[in-house]
Order: sequence, then structure tokens, then C-alpha cells
Amino acid sequence: MSSGVRELSRRVLNRTLLERQLLARRVPRTPLEAIEHLVAMQAQMPNGPYVGLWARLENFRPDDLTSLLEGRDVVHATMLRRTQHLARGEDFGWLWPTVASIVRKALTDAYYAEQIEGIDLDELARVGRRLLAGKPLHRRELGRLLADRFPGRTPGRLAEAVELLEASVHPPPHCTWGRWGHRSGTPLALADEWLGHPLADAPQPETMVLRYLAAFGPAGVMDIQAWSGLTRLREVVEGLRPKLRSFRDEQGSELFDLPDAPLGEPDRPAPVRLLPAFDNAVLGHRDRTRVISEENRRRITPRASAGVPLFLLDGFVEGTWALTGDRLHIAPFRPLSDSETAAVQDEAAQLLRFVAPDNTEPTITLT
Repeated sequence: MSSGVRELSRRVLNRTLLERQLLARRVPRTPLEAIEHLVAMQAQMPNGPYVGLWARLENFRPDDLTSLLEGRDVVHATMLRRTQHLARGEDFGWLWPTVASIVRKALTDAYYAEQIEGIDLDELARVGRRLLAGKPLHRRELGRLLADRFPGRTPGRLAEAVELLEASVHPPPHCTWGRWGHRSGTPLALADEWLGHPLADAPQPETMVLRYLAAFGPAGVMDIQAWSGLTRLREVVEGLRPKLRSFRDEQGSELFDLPDAPLGEPDRPAPVRLLPAFDNAVLGHRDRTRVISEENRRRITPRASAGVPLFLLDGFVEGTWALTGDRLHIAPFRPLSDSETAAVQDEAAQLLRFVAPDNTEPTITLT
């Protein structure tokens, strides 16, 4: 590696991340364009993707995303890191085969092992596919039918195992805009039937790496692996090296990027943004210090498994927020100045107007 490789400061990486994640300003893109650019949006929490798009797009309305889900342009499914995401239907066609190995590896976890021990997984997949053919089923219904074929096993585990073995999606009304925090039963449909076309017949890790860098770069191999859940991507990145440019971060780690992708200006002001739990911008790298300090990361780690909505101040995570009814509570990690408080409260008021446009007396508390 040449000694002339440019070193990127943490603020340059931060401002670049804001630009790539559409958080430096609200942009005039369509929701479909935004989801395509982001590759996939974390969607574990029912209303999370709606808030994530609201934070990024001009004039976004909940119906804009709901119509994409109902029209099958966007799908909700288990994919990256074995977690639930939204992706453009066309992208799911190559994304699922690319991450299927790590998704299916979940079957080796203790959570599943006892319930599927001794079952021929190919047969389980065939039976599950036959039951789902032509009609979506809720997990509980699929599990009940599978338990008839594989008695003595927990129905829910059987249904979840089929979901890991066969490319499937969660059709509406799952993950459509509704009562805040509401969860309902999860429906399943075969992905190729739902989309109306077969999925790619082979993984496309090169496509995944290039698309990731467009939305998250510059980034290292370990960052790509942390985001995708896949391992052993060094060889893939090395194969792409002639098409990429490289940098170093302040610790000397090598970062890769697309050759023509712009870098952010370190002194550019950054707006306050309220992000949903598990937002891409916070979970997109192994080294997350470009958006959250280690000290602040440790503050939320005990609660992270349940999902913690966060807010950005000057581009970095500086606190959490929570919505209960018509009350939005802001909890900063440090004392805020008067101007910072005003900026956070203004963005919070905008979020309340988005979530409950007919509420004339929303309440914002800050501690």
C-alpha cells in the first residue's frame, strides 16, 4: 500500500455517512429510490422504516411506503444479519441468494436445534413450500399444519425453520403503518410467487459490496461483514480492488470506496435527526465511532437488543427518544445548550406532526 494513501478523519467519515445515508438534508427522492439506494432498511420495529424514511425524504407520507408494500415493489423479509429488513423487490431477488447461507445457519442455534433434530431439512422445506404454494399463511397456521406432518415438535419453531430454509416474504398488512408499537401475527408467502419471478440462482457478493459502499462507504471489510452478517468477504473485496479506491482511518485501518463517490465536508453543519431503533446509519459498520462514541454506545448496549430510538446532534448520537401516545420524551446523554435544545425540540415536534397529524396538543419532554 502506498504511503500516499489519504487518511480520513472521524468527522469526514461522519459527514460522508450522513450524505450517503440521506441524513445531511431531506432529499427529494421517492421512497422506492431511497430504499434502493440504502440496499435494505432495517424493519424489526413495525413503524421503524416509516420514521427512517421521514427522517430522510422531503414530504414523505406513510401511504407512500404502504402502497409500495401492497404493490409488491418493496418486500419485508428476513435477510441481512438474519434480521427483518425492507428491500426493493428486484433487489431481494439477488440479495436473498447472497445472504441465504447466513440466514440458514441460524438453524444450528440452540433455539432451533432441539425442535428440528432428526428432521430431514430438505423434506421440511419441501413440505413448507407445498403448504405455502399459491397462498400466504400466518406463521401460526403454517406451524399447525407442519406439526401434523412432524408431530411432537413446536409448531412455531417449524414455521420459522421453513422461513429460514425457503425464500419467503411477509406480505401486508405486516409492517404497514399502524398503531405505534403494535405487532400482529406474521404472514408468510413464497418470495418467487409474491414477486412473480424467480430469484437469482447464485449469490452476488460483488453486487452487494458495491451497493453497500455506495450507501455506507468508505468502509473496511469488517464493516461490510458486520452489516451483511456474512464472513470471508476479504477475497471478494480484493477481487474488486481495481475498481475501488482506498483510504485509511485515524487508526490506520484500510477503507474502500467507489472511485467517484464524494466525501463529506468535515465542517458542514448537520441537522438534528430522530432515528428509529436499529437504523441503518447506526448499525452499518463494525466500527461505529463515525456516528456514535464508544462511551455513548456503552450507554445503550444493555437496552440495544430491544431497540433504542436515537437522535443525532451535529451528526453524532447524543441521546434517545421514546414515543408514548401523544408524548415524545427526549433523553440526552449530556446537558444541551439552549440552541441545541431548541433544535432537538423542533425536530421532535415535526416527528409528532408526522406520527399524529390530527393531534393539536402534542407533548415533548426533555430530561
